[in-house]
Amino acid sequence: MAEAARETAAGGFKGAHAEAGTAASGDWAGIAKALMDGLDPLPEGANLGFLYVTDALAEDFSSLLTFLRERSGVEHWVGTVGLGIAASGVESFGTPAAVALVGALPPDSFHVFGPSQGGLAAASALRNLRPGGTGPVFGVVHADPRSPRLVELLAETAEASGAFLVGGLSSSERELPQLADRVISQVGGAIGLSGVLFGPQLQVATGLTQGCAPLGPMRRVTGAQGNLILEIDGQPAVEVLKQDVGELLARDLRRAAGYVHVGFPIAGNDTGDYLVRNLVAIDPERGFLGVAERPDVGQAMHFVRRDPAAARSDLERMVTETLARAGSRPRAALYHSCLARGPNLFGPGAVELSILRDGLGDVPLAGFFANGEISHDRLYTYTGVLTLIL
Repeated sequence: MAEAARETAAGGFKGAHAEAGTAASGDWAGIAKALMDGLDPLPEGANLGFLYVTDALAEDFSSLLTFLRERSGVEHWVGTVGLGIAASGVESFGTPAAVALVGALPPDSFHVFGPSQGGLAAASALRNLRPGGTGPVFGVVHADPRSPRLVELLAETAEASGAFLVGGLSSSERELPQLADRVISQVGGAIGLSGVLFGPQLQVATGLTQGCAPLGPMRRVTGAQGNLILEIDGQPAVEVLKQDVGELLARDLRRAAGYVHVGFPIAGNDTGDYLVRNLVAIDPERGFLGVAERPDVGQAMHFVRRDPAAARSDLERMVTETLARAGSRPRAALYHSCLARGPNLFGPGAVELSILRDGLGDVPLAGFFANGEISHDRLYTYTGVLTLIL
């Protein structure tokens, strides 16, 4: 039997979470009913919903949507599937589960779109959707990790539409459906990008947590070829790695490869954000490092460590700073986190979502654990992206 968790209504938003326990196959109808019980009473005039489901419910996504739409009267829905989903203080992995967040917004303040396969023409058309009679300023999007030119697709969509984007890449061991007023699924092929764009009537504050802490000073790539870093600050790249990680890890570079990553600061960014990329190869004989990126000569970089303590500290900092920038208590929140976070980083007990609840209070929250996270116009890894709806 599905169990529901209800989240307090706040300023026109209401959230609910439901899961079916440890059953191998999900009782979608029981979960749908539990969600509706948790959402009752709905905010007056509710017309937009976010819906995330675990991949155990991927095949039942359309049935779940139909039930919720008919019972709630909420017409517009967006969302996707994740190996894990997130609610206020709760995360669900390895079990059929769903989380819903519904809100009442001015009808002309948002526009659901999708799917888009990209290209400047398609991205520019998003600007012409003009929610509220103005160009979109903010968007929540979901992307298929199989999509070709995914990094370029996100950048083009953000630039040509004029919207600040947040969201994530669908994650599943099954199919990768997206929800944009209907469930879109393409077996064996990429869907592209879908979501909802908002006009300036919706005020938001966003924050990004890297989950990493710097090791050593900021440095510069002085030799590179393809995805290889040959030299850093004029020295063999491996020698600089040994200097920055410390004597213990320098003795066992195989261990360092799983603990240490490379951070590339984002040019023109005033918040200290950087892209974290894996070390994929270490060649002690030639002194080369292989990274999951194509670095340029002259590019700034530093080594970073990723561990639970660093991730917890950075998450707490991000929540505090985002709330301060918001200036008021949020009405609702969305959270898109990396699959490598959650229980895989913090351990059992929904530690990551509990930290968010401790900072935000009983604000309705919905989200999922993604194959990659989207903030502004970039694709990140190992991050958590928080959106506060004000």
